[in-house]
Amino acid sequence: MPELPEVEAARRAIEEHCIGKKIKKAIIADDSKVIDGVSPSDFVAALVGKTIVSAHRKGKNLWLQLDSPPFPSFQFGMAGAVYIKGVAVTKYKRSAVNDSDEWPSKYSKFFVQLDDGLELSFTDKRRFAKVRLLEDPASKPPISELGPDALLEPMTVDELHGSLSKKKIGIKALLLDQSFVSGIGNWIADEVLYQARIHPLQVASSLSRESSATLHECIKEVVQYAVEVDADCDRFPLEWLFHFRWGKKPGKVNGKILLIYSNPFDKKKILFTGD
Repeated sequence: MPELPEVEAARRAIEEHCIGKKIKKAIIADDSKVIDGVSPSDFVAALVGKTIVSAHRKGKNLWLQLDSPPFPSFQFGMAGAVYIKGVAVTKYKRSAVNDSDEWPSKYSKFFVQLDDGLELSFTDKRRFAKVRLLEDPASKPPISELGPDALLEPMTVDELHGSLSKKKIGIKALLLDQSFVSGIGNWIADEVLYQARIHPLQVASSLSRESSATLHECIKEVVQYAVEVDADCDRFPLEWLFHFRWGKKPGKVNGKILLIYSNPFDKKKILFTGD
């Protein structure tokens, strides 16, 4: 699932290449599972002739501000991705459409051509994404229900520890709760807990202030670094768990044993490292 760094990379690419340009043409997929609450024809009519003023993100959600409402918003789901023709945009490693595929992709749900010829597409292979047309995306669910953004609105150590002290659930499950903190998904949660030396199933309220401070620092470092390199996983530090977690096989990382445990929350095998 695309997480904060991947969505932020998409937002920055749009900001760099699309701001100030007018939408000349739009194609919206006839897919009511993804295109939520509006017909393709009405969506197209609301886009053509509008200028893209800015691109915004909160958590794993992105929306475009046009020169007048309504605005398109994108909840990336399991495999949502932004493509700009001729521009390298980092995609989630397990959902990318190949550069050699047809354009626009058969998975495209939202496609616009801008007045300078640039073309932008939002694709979704697995159809768990939601593309909406809203007067004020930030004031409507799911964005209005999100917790503080892990990059833009970080908690202080005291705020984090205070919040954790009230939660009687496993720390990984809590980090994945977008109403607690937005933007963290499976790979970031695994990474920060690995680096903080905290077991994913440890009850959040049992963390000491010292452990909370370590967790706070790890969240900050992982998120900021991933964003700085535009979510290009080939540029992540070699010692990050990220490079070892996908195969889900026991082994060692920097001399630490790589274990597999059963997560009772989703009944999947999740990685954890220990001595």
